[in-house]
Amino acid sequence: PVFLRDVAQVTLGPEQRRGFGELDGRGEAVGGIVIMRYGENALEVIDAAKARLAEIQKTLPEGVKIVVTYDRSQLIKESVGTLRKALIEEMLVVSLVLFVFLLHARSALVPVITLPIATLLAFIPMYYQGLTINIMSLGGIIVAVGAMVDASMILIENIHKRLEDWEAEGRPGERRTVLISAMQEVGPSLFYSLLVITVAFLPVFTLEGTEGRLFKPLAFTKSYSMAFAALLAITLTPALAVLLIRGRILPEEKNPLNRWLIKAYVPVVRFVVDHRWAVLAVAVIAMIFTIPAYLRLGNEFMPPLNEGVILYMPTAPPGMSVPEASRVLQSMDRQLKEIPEVKRVFGKMGRAETATDPAPIGMAETVVLLKPKNQWRQGMTWELLLREMDEKLRYPGMPNLWWMPIQTRTEMLATGIRSPLGIKVFGDDLETIEKAAIDIEKAVAGIPGTRSAFADRATGGLYLDVVIDREAAARYNLRVKDVNEVVASAIGGMNVSRTIEGRERYPISVRYARELRDDPQDLLGRILVPTPAGAQIPLAQVARIEFTSGPPMIRSEDGRLVGFVFVDVGDRPI
Repeated sequence: PVFLRDVAQVTLGPEQRRGFGELDGRGEAVGGIVIMRYGENALEVIDAAKARLAEIQKTLPEGVKIVVTYDRSQLIKESVGTLRKALIEEMLVVSLVLFVFLLHARSALVPVITLPIATLLAFIPMYYQGLTINIMSLGGIIVAVGAMVDASMILIENIHKRLEDWEAEGRPGERRTVLISAMQEVGPSLFYSLLVITVAFLPVFTLEGTEGRLFKPLAFTKSYSMAFAALLAITLTPALAVLLIRGRILPEEKNPLNRWLIKAYVPVVRFVVDHRWAVLAVAVIAMIFTIPAYLRLGNEFMPPLNEGVILYMPTAPPGMSVPEASRVLQSMDRQLKEIPEVKRVFGKMGRAETATDPAPIGMAETVVLLKPKNQWRQGMTWELLLREMDEKLRYPGMPNLWWMPIQTRTEMLATGIRSPLGIKVFGDDLETIEKAAIDIEKAVAGIPGTRSAFADRATGGLYLDVVIDREAAARYNLRVKDVNEVVASAIGGMNVSRTIEGRERYPISVRYARELRDDPQDLLGRILVPTPAGAQIPLAQVARIEFTSGPPMIRSEDGRLVGFVFVDVGDRPI
């Protein structure tokens, strides 16, 4: 019998590489991503993943460890901490203002008690609606905090004024009657004013697509908070006022601060009333002078959110080899890790075995994890750090692009562009699109405020074409399919089966030895093609082998060819 070892070499070898990862500039590392199901609680999923990783770590061989390179839980906790801080600051400010102007400590407790209750009540409809506590939903509560306490403050101030008049008149009637009358005087107006503020966010609910998914949680939580604040203004706040507002009420004119403010305010009001036309003219002129400043303001789809993590995304021209890409990525990671503010660097080039990440081998995505700000150098800021990184990492043909992970994914899902600013060039011919995109790249690069600009190269990919001569193949009774199968298996390698080694499975690939396919022009032409008659003929007799250039990637949008120009802007709107 003729065994496989008699006609071939059977060895272990790698699959064709589509991408690779690198850690801290020390060498290649295996990377993984935890994907959360839609609608799940991110913080709970992250905590569960950490617990499971701790269990897995115990089973790994000595010297192998799991390193977390990107953790979103810190950002979530900081967002919740921001809400907590805003509520505490609001309660302290309200209490201080009420005490300073009314000089009555128990009156200050009324808004301090109603504010957190209204906030907590807003979480009830959020829970039943399926809204999660995220950056946008917390932002709605923080936006509403300032208006939520208005009703309590106005209500208490009016009660103090009526009690002051009641004591000046010799205390006719019951004190409770005065309190109820004072609250009835302003209660309905306060209730409807809070409802008006609540209704003001209704247009946000008409947003569709990405805008709706982003801003509807903010509108829901703000509306819920304001609605409960309006409800508490006519229920809990009056009850607390009756219980807490007791004792002697100091007249307004006996408060030193009130006297000073009134003394300073009266001349201003008289001057404005006496010179009303001049004041109106100055106001109109001042408004006109603000128009140039308004026109210079930048526009963004989303306000910038400092995630505390940097995503570095340079792109190389088409044709970079895997060894060269690996060397460049390791060099980049090593330079980034040398910066004192950087804690960890994990970079990847290319893509994993998935159709959802069609990144070429020359596209890098490097996550730069930073240390806490209290460990940064004296005077170092976010912009200075980005500027230092941008000046330190300069690689020919690879323009820098600095962004943040969440912002990048949001923008790429919404627009398909992986930079803060992008320009789309539509056309019917790839060469014309590339020429126009490169001209735009050069023009944008010279604008002050542009950190880098890079146009997608629609051409420049290198291809080895095997053009089959159909007439020559027909003389040997060969079909195009027969020749293509030989080319695919002999040159590219073809998986013909799978071997099972215990719980492990490996594909069996068949291809010519490297020394038989190193020279595309000569050796590839000698590859033998079997004919139905049993003869073996060289590939060069039935096909023409030639190098050609073409597009490394073709983009289309709305049925038309398109090219992208990626622009990374600095701290100045362009």
